[in-house]
Amino acid sequence: MTCFCICLLKRKDRAAVKLSNGAGRTEVSSATEDISVPKDLDLIALPQLCFPGIVCFLFEQREDSYHFLVFTDVFGNRTHGVVVQYYRSSRRWNSSKTRLYVPFAVCVISKFPYYSALRDCLSCLTAQLRTARQAHFEETIKEFSAKLSLVPLPPPGQLHVSFSLHPLQVVLPSREDQDSPVIDIDLHLPFLCFTHTSLLQVLSCLLQEQRMVFFSSDWARLTLVAECFLLYLQPLPWQQPYVPVLARGMLDFLMAPTAFLMGCHSSHFEEVATEDLILVNIDDGLVRSSCCETTDLPAIPLSAAECFIAECLQLHYDLELCHLGTGIDANALQCQRREWQRQLNAQIQNITLELVANIFRGVQDFLNHEHRVFNSENFLRTRDQADQLFYEKVHSHIFIYKESLKSLNVIVPCLLPGLKNPQKLVKVFRLPDFPPTLAYHYVQKYYSDMVISLGKAINATPPDESALLARYHYLRGLVNTVSKRRLDALEDFQSLYKTDSDIFPSQMAKSLVDSLPEAERLQERERACHGNSHEEDAVKHFQLPSKYMQLEEFVKCVQESGIVQDQGTIHRLFDALTVGHQKQVGPDLFSVFYTIWKETEAEAQEVSLPASVLEHIDPSECVFKLSSSVKTSRGMGKIAMTRRRLFLLTDGRPGYVELQHFRKIHLKLRVRGRKEAFEANLKTETELWNLMIKEMWAGRSMADQHKDPQYMQQALTNALLMDAVVGSLQSSKAIYAASKLAHFDRIRMEVLMMVPKTTAEMLKHKINPSLELAAPQAVDVLLYTPGTEAHLDKLWVSVCGGKVMVFDVSSWSLTHTCQVGNARLNCMLGVDNDQVWMGSEDSVIYIISMVAMVCNRQLTEHRAEVTGLKVAYSCSAEGTVMVWDVPTLQVSFKPTFSVHSLNGTLWCCFWDSIMEVWRNGSLKHQLTPPEPQKGSPAAFSSMLLLPEREELWTVCIDSGEVYIWHIKDATKPFHSVALQDCTRCFCMIKVKNQVWVGGVGRSSTKGKIYIVDTESRQVLKELHGHNDKVVALCSAEDRYVLSGAGKLDGKIAIWKVE
Repeated sequence: MTCFCICLLKRKDRAAVKLSNGAGRTEVSSATEDISVPKDLDLIALPQLCFPGIVCFLFEQREDSYHFLVFTDVFGNRTHGVVVQYYRSSRRWNSSKTRLYVPFAVCVISKFPYYSALRDCLSCLTAQLRTARQAHFEETIKEFSAKLSLVPLPPPGQLHVSFSLHPLQVVLPSREDQDSPVIDIDLHLPFLCFTHTSLLQVLSCLLQEQRMVFFSSDWARLTLVAECFLLYLQPLPWQQPYVPVLARGMLDFLMAPTAFLMGCHSSHFEEVATEDLILVNIDDGLVRSSCCETTDLPAIPLSAAECFIAECLQLHYDLELCHLGTGIDANALQCQRREWQRQLNAQIQNITLELVANIFRGVQDFLNHEHRVFNSENFLRTRDQADQLFYEKVHSHIFIYKESLKSLNVIVPCLLPGLKNPQKLVKVFRLPDFPPTLAYHYVQKYYSDMVISLGKAINATPPDESALLARYHYLRGLVNTVSKRRLDALEDFQSLYKTDSDIFPSQMAKSLVDSLPEAERLQERERACHGNSHEEDAVKHFQLPSKYMQLEEFVKCVQESGIVQDQGTIHRLFDALTVGHQKQVGPDLFSVFYTIWKETEAEAQEVSLPASVLEHIDPSECVFKLSSSVKTSRGMGKIAMTRRRLFLLTDGRPGYVELQHFRKIHLKLRVRGRKEAFEANLKTETELWNLMIKEMWAGRSMADQHKDPQYMQQALTNALLMDAVVGSLQSSKAIYAASKLAHFDRIRMEVLMMVPKTTAEMLKHKINPSLELAAPQAVDVLLYTPGTEAHLDKLWVSVCGGKVMVFDVSSWSLTHTCQVGNARLNCMLGVDNDQVWMGSEDSVIYIISMVAMVCNRQLTEHRAEVTGLKVAYSCSAEGTVMVWDVPTLQVSFKPTFSVHSLNGTLWCCFWDSIMEVWRNGSLKHQLTPPEPQKGSPAAFSSMLLLPEREELWTVCIDSGEVYIWHIKDATKPFHSVALQDCTRCFCMIKVKNQVWVGGVGRSSTKGKIYIVDTESRQVLKELHGHNDKVVALCSAEDRYVLSGAGKLDGKIAIWKVE
């Protein structure tokens, strides 16, 4: 849970007392008594750090005083402390019979720097101690310590934890991510103490690793200001000795020959100033050398300093309150102040991060990581002459900073004008009130209440907020762990794989598994088996309805039964079953319908065809409908229907009579092209067979015209549903009811089905990824990956909510389905012939192995949705571009929605502009969309670089034109290509010497593809292959182009490239 411990120290009452000349105080010796110093921490110096200055017995009460400590072990690990000094009345009296007040100190030690939170905690404690009796003194502190041990620390991310310590509500802020520190201080304090110039002087000294000493008359300022300066340098680490508070007996530490950062009381200034040190006076805001009144160290580079100085911050909270009334709720006021501080801290972090990025811009290009060499000579040639002395001083530290410089390139959000790091919405989870006593059953009830509260928070959190869900699950797993509910804890930690695996506590989970008793291990196995069998039973043991069903209930029931998933088909089935009745389906009718459907399925599987018949049909064909034995013009027999054809199974000695494929059958069961017509007397089944064959014929026709075999599959489903409806109704209206399901036959009668000649010539095939889904889903992304020895050519298709389907290109058949997160995917990229990277709206890049077909890695460095992927580049919506080293997955950055690389620059596409930037992040050129003739401002939707022609092609979301720009002079487009009857364009790719543009028509909502010749800049062809806008395009080795449509169509078309 928490990493807090409490130390109480007081001055010995038997200390030698000496009257001083000061008013109302006496000095005492520095002897101390150590009470409950933790044994696992090396805190020998803790007593004098809790009383770092002169400590006195007082004749009158004094205000409590707080200061802050940092302890560093031999490995460089830091521990943090918050100390409160307060005075209690002593039962002893001095010689003049005056009451004396004895100094006490309470120190809370934490692994994390929760300075503000622990100060609030100690404020609540001292309020209790003032009224506590002497006999209950230590008991009060022990109870306080025990309560803090019940508080779980929040995991990295957007969830803070708060708890109540009467009368305050205390908040523990979380770290932003795994590599970021906890920030629980006011980062603007140095801005109140120093000018911008002095701030930059201090930062310059820190970067050059000087021997630095901070001075203040207030012990608390020493640590807070020093911590702020070190946070300003993030992500660069301070790796030298760091002791922000030196007690009066520790001044000899300043004789250390190495670089360091330490802090002293101002009263020691003259004593310390004799050494060769950089002296920083916090109270006066001055920075000087111990040798002279100024520092002769080189300043921070001018260009970086100017950007820093130009920033304007609102540092005074009182100005924020001018328009507000007087608050009467202390906790509400505290919460308001805390939120203001959080926003100000975020602004300061952005400013200082930009400063550090500007200082070290371009350094990565001169680092040889393999041989640990920094090419300083070439690097210095790229710097201004005035800045070279500064870089000569810091270049020896470059390799210490190398990992931090890489992470710096990941997280810097503001290198281009107008781009800032968006603040993520922060949630605060409030813990239950502490138990009245710390008895075992009360503590367990406290944990149970916390688990219930976390469960409510999980249920109230939408699924798309996966990061927040992960934090709730993590906290609940933590609470279940300490309350010995191991199986529940493991279940919570396991859910992190689906939400945010970065915070998965692997060591804790391993310890939990190892500690499971045999009984709980068996219980876990049974739980897993029960879960699996329950999922299977949900399909195998479908429960028939017991009451009348309206349309909505009917849709759900049919989908659960497994009959069909498509909502449109289910709606037509509902209309068929309710012909002549109220619009509801009774349980008896549905039971009969369901029984007939399942019997028809079973009969189809039981049809055994002789070898003489099997040799005439394809191995994949099976008989779905078999008539009773009827008299035909070719003898007695049964008419059999497969998905492709009709044929006659003759009675007696089984024989096969071909009745041709559906595309060649006349609608009166007469075979075209034959001299003799085939006739059959189907008696009462005539009308039903007529309906079914017309539907199959219409489906076959549409499948041929649209090159989409799934029309035929849907027509077969419709025909079989007709059969089940007629069998279940058994009335004069049965055939009319079944005709409600003749979907394709109705389309054939009502709509001209002819496909334009150009489209028919180029269209090769169609795929429906939504075939097994309840409704069509938009095709978000398409990716073709060529085959290797390890795997075949594949088509990767992203549809709703992170679902990815993989098709074998040789047969266009579905081979794999996988789920990556729960958010929409924006982009995909094949990497190194064995991986596919997928950028998601949840800001994660998922990596799937092409061989194993599993997601084996997640990259979570982006702070907003990932919007584009190119070879070695990724970009996200808030403007960050990362350059990836694929083998090591190390990154550096730049910004946007989509990105292209050309001649040492990056072309980055936003909605409102296209920026050409140098690889170091500086802006070279910016384009804006052409002014629209009317309506809202234009917004770019796609761009395409044609390096060989030195051209940039762009399309806009609300325009039906292609704009062509010269790369060397991109002030405005020099040419535009009008796309006939096009109102919006969404995507664009280059194939051979053609540019294919996907959009939507003006006169209808149908999708269109325009093929434009790059030489003549003329539209060569216009293709009509989708019933919704074309939103995705990809090329398969320039042989085929694949297009994906919006959710009204949801299909993929494969086009031949000429």
